[in-house]
Amino acid sequence: MVIGPEPVAGDTTTLVAEETTAPPGAAKAIEGRSLWRIAWIRLKRDKIALAGGVVVIFLILGAVFAPFIVALLGHPPNEFHQNLIDINLGTPIGKFGGISKDFLFGLEPGSGRDLFSRIVYGSRISLLIAFLATAMSMVIGTVMGVISGYFGGWIDAFIGRLMDVFLAFPLLLFSLALVGVIPDRAFGLSGVSLRIAMLVFIIGFFSWPYIGRIIRGQTLSLREREFVDAARSLGARGPYIVVRELLPNLVAPILIYTTLLIPTNILFEAALSFLGVGIPAPTASWGAMLTEASHGLYQVDPFYMIFPGLAIFVTVLAFNLFGDGLRDALDPRAR
Repeated sequence: MVIGPEPVAGDTTTLVAEETTAPPGAAKAIEGRSLWRIAWIRLKRDKIALAGGVVVIFLILGAVFAPFIVALLGHPPNEFHQNLIDINLGTPIGKFGGISKDFLFGLEPGSGRDLFSRIVYGSRISLLIAFLATAMSMVIGTVMGVISGYFGGWIDAFIGRLMDVFLAFPLLLFSLALVGVIPDRAFGLSGVSLRIAMLVFIIGFFSWPYIGRIIRGQTLSLREREFVDAARSLGARGPYIVVRELLPNLVAPILIYTTLLIPTNILFEAALSFLGVGIPAPTASWGAMLTEASHGLYQVDPFYMIFPGLAIFVTVLAFNLFGDGLRDALDPRAR
């Protein structure tokens, strides 16, 4: 029961007074949370995924600031230290492959180059190619998948058969053949830049059907939803619906499969470098280092194979763990 004059409409003083004199135990208004905030709360509960994300960020920062890290903790990646190599055996002088405070991962057998510096610089090549190739395949796959799923008909049939052709294409054999016919200079590029561009094109252009099929399936489901029917009833045309209605709802699956496709591209780049069609010497690359180690050098210095192999293993594992956690956070129904 309220004693005293009733509050007059527009009398904000009385309303504010009533709010400030509310009992401390009164219920507060429930704060709304967006879908992205809910996904972030789910992701924070997954400690393994967070650990993978931390490693991913650490790897990216290490690749970006590789020159500063090497200047602080190592030596130039192509600098030879023959005075620290045994002349007769070709192995680093000292125990454990020459590991010391000056050479954190030891030395390369024969050449005497700093193994730590070459692994740090190798991360720049591997991550650069993987990110660019993934971005290329994501753009092509998203565009083709949305067009195929939304418009249907002969467009869907044509893009579907095109995906089948690309999926059946012998990509590894094509890469081996292409590196043999490509000139030393093309498209204004040469050397390492030309080889990086070639690898990005091969990996990105021929792997888009994997994400394209997923986006097509998501689009087929979304185009039957009520908000799409509402946009059609208001007179919206196909391009507007695709850009303003469908693509914002496809951000989650695109992010999920991007994080899962990056480690696949890292492994593929390492495989191409291992087969000799990757980055040319003396540029550091994890796959090229494994190739050199496989030519008998691992027998005299096993660390020359262990450290590049661990770098690939940790990178791929971190991206996979983070990608799995991101998938569970954005789409809990898929668990």
